[in-house]
Amino acid sequence: MFEKKYSITEKNIKAHELNGLKVKVYKSSDSGKEISGKIAKETKNLLVIETKKGEKKIPKKEAEIEFNLKGKKIKIEGKKIMFKPEDRIKMFWRKKNE
Repeated sequence: MFEKKYSITEKNIKAHELNGLKVKVYKSSDSGKEISGKIAKETKNLLVIETKKGEKKIPKKEAEIEFNLKGKKIKIEGKKIMFKPEDRIKMFWRKKNE
């Protein structure tokens, strides 16, 4: 019961830790190619993605990101999650529970 209530879903992904999630960056001014892998680190302005060719730093502001959660693809504009991870989690968690 506890796991079901707090599992990552399409509705609450912004209020969760993103490190370790599988992603595909399909739009970014930094690169013309799609970049896919796992999020290794997140800062206010960057996602560091671990790919087969090494780590790639992607600015959140200019990226469109697709998360793969249990086979379901969820797309988010990077500028909508441009917060420090701890602040983003607090902010979206409060909104969800108000």
